[in-house]
Amino acid sequence: MPPMPRTDRFPALRRGPLTTLQVNLGYRCNQACRHCHVGAGPQRTEMMEPATLALVLQVLAARQIGQLDLTGGAPELHPGFRALVQQARELDVRVIDRCNLTILLQPDQQDLAAFLACESVVVMASLPCYLEANVDRQRGAGAFAASIEGLRQLNRLGYGHRDSNLELNLVYNPQGASLPPPQKALEEDFRRNLGERYGVVFNRLLTLANMPIERFAASLQLSGELEPYRQLLRENHNPAHLDQVMCRQLISVDWRGQLYDCDFNQMLGQRSPGLFALSDLLECDPAGAAIAVADHCFGCTAGHGSSCGGALTEVLA
Repeated sequence: MPPMPRTDRFPALRRGPLTTLQVNLGYRCNQACRHCHVGAGPQRTEMMEPATLALVLQVLAARQIGQLDLTGGAPELHPGFRALVQQARELDVRVIDRCNLTILLQPDQQDLAAFLACESVVVMASLPCYLEANVDRQRGAGAFAASIEGLRQLNRLGYGHRDSNLELNLVYNPQGASLPPPQKALEEDFRRNLGERYGVVFNRLLTLANMPIERFAASLQLSGELEPYRQLLRENHNPAHLDQVMCRQLISVDWRGQLYDCDFNQMLGQRSPGLFALSDLLECDPAGAAIAVADHCFGCTAGHGSSCGGALTEVLA
């Protein structure tokens, strides 16, 4: 296989049709993972206001957006989470919940799994490994056992079974400063290990690269790995992924209602050119607009590619 063309500046990009509104409901979370690019945790207080939640629904209807991707923090901790999900489903919008699994075991969330099933919410469940020691190292003691119990809750409701319309996908991040392995082979490993050891089933495994920003970047800086990791991403850039990166069909909304081209740009405060607030989407179609790009964008095109929907290709061009 010939080496990928070398580039030190990420190529310019423009938007395609908007199909997904990704909404960060706030940074509060019951976990504080070391790889978290959001810097979420139990002490964070940022939460989306009710007026902005209402505007989310208006934009979904006005732009006829078919998918609402809810993230955080733990989006389920927002007091308006369930009403937002119900009203979006009434608009026939596909709703994704980016769930850390352990939230399902919180004392005030014991009916959460049943609610998600009732509304046919797609669960994107973050699970960085099928080995207990690796998960607990990244997320804290007991995180793996709680995640397995959360998966079992979802399975009992029908999630992840082939004959069910309840979709359960797992999301994998590498443990450190490395690219994700091929998605299909890793999915088979997860399916075999989780099935044989814990009786857990799921639909798909999605691999995402860790972005060298925020909490993860600070960790790499302390270990001297930050610049080598950035270089790794640049050297493995695959231009074939440029047509598939998530920012071409997705817009990210922060808890204040401000717009960004992706969740990573949101964390860096890197605004979308010409689009500033959620209300702008009521009047403006973003298709064709320029996308704000920078060095961290190589994290989406490196290797097999990385997006909110997992690897962009299984075989490098």
